[in-house]
Amino acid sequence: MSKTTVKDVSAESEPERAVPTPRTVGGSRAFALMLVITGAAGLLAAWIITIDKQKILEGKLSGKTFTPSCSLNPIVSCGSVMDSKQAVVFGFPNPLLGLVCYGIVICVGMSLLARATFPRWYWLTFNFGTLFGVCFVTWLMFQSLYRINALCLWCSLAWAATIVMFWYVTSFNVRNDFLPAPRPVKNFLAEFTWVLPVTHCGAIVMLILTRWGSSLWA
Repeated sequence: MSKTTVKDVSAESEPERAVPTPRTVGGSRAFALMLVITGAAGLLAAWIITIDKQKILEGKLSGKTFTPSCSLNPIVSCGSVMDSKQAVVFGFPNPLLGLVCYGIVICVGMSLLARATFPRWYWLTFNFGTLFGVCFVTWLMFQSLYRINALCLWCSLAWAATIVMFWYVTSFNVRNDFLPAPRPVKNFLAEFTWVLPVTHCGAIVMLILTRWGSSLWA
């Protein structure tokens, strides 16, 4: 009489399931250089404004008046902007925030040049940072044109740098499916991302010319 054995399958270990790893993406050399250049431009502007702000404060303490080199006339007057209440929105001089944030942008660009890759959450966080930056410089632009009634050239450089990096980082995330967008938008950004920052900066130039016109150079 044959003996039938029953296999105890409960004692067998289940095959391990592969855990999908999050997709990481790096940027092209051109994209990395764009971040380094715009970050450096913003950092330069923030650094010079910080130095001039310090000299203005030192002048006030010693009873003297320091005039920044970019103060060309009553309209193009960096000193008027640096002396305004809008220049210390968070309780400390705005350029100190720029020294940190633009430094981070440079670090990201340099990492991409070294062929680093980052996951979706990293790129979205970076995109949120540039969004905050472009919203902040838009508010500063409005204050400069319609409340302070003066224009700071170094501030304008920081505005332009922030606008360029925001649009290119947003385009990067859309084209890599980190941000949802219809196919026509992706196709447009694949070829014509440059149109967005050019149009944005052009609109600001038009607002400045409409606000002051030839008085800028008087």
